[in-house]
Amino acid sequence: MKLPLSLVILSLASLAVLGCDKPATPVVVAPTPAPAVDPNAGHDHAADPHAAGGHGDGAVIALGTFKLGTFEVTVTRDVGAITAGGEAAIDATLAGQTANVSAVRFWIGTSDGKGSVKAKAEIEDPTQPNRWHTHAEVPTPLPTNAQVWVEIEVKSGEKLAAAFDLKP
Repeated sequence: MKLPLSLVILSLASLAVLGCDKPATPVVVAPTPAPAVDPNAGHDHAADPHAAGGHGDGAVIALGTFKLGTFEVTVTRDVGAITAGGEAAIDATLAGQTANVSAVRFWIGTSDGKGSVKAKAEIEDPTQPNRWHTHAEVPTPLPTNAQVWVEIEVKSGEKLAAAFDLKP
């Protein structure tokens, strides 16, 4: 049986696309503001590893709360100057089906991440399984209008990302 040349070319092109190992590009979703939430509500500061001797004096700056996909994300960072070449302690608390989360990453910079290092966050306190923490490197030079970027990867492989202003 003889196949038309156009069908053979189309079949080969389809196979080439299916075999591509190019990593998936994260879906950047415009965050929808959610109601303000007190990041300190619902937990005892005496037991909080950030409260005394953890990552500073325990004071945090609330960067915001946004709806990102099916999650409500509240982001904070430790009080302190953001300086090029330094680091920032960042937390994200997720409300939603966190069992579907395979990774949470942070970076400081621009949406494309150029010049930034993505830091994979971990659940620091097992009593707070919906709070991810990491220390993100601050790039040198620090881009103008740099933001804290949060990327949530779910088990299906989908990646959702949103930006939060650093706030002084």
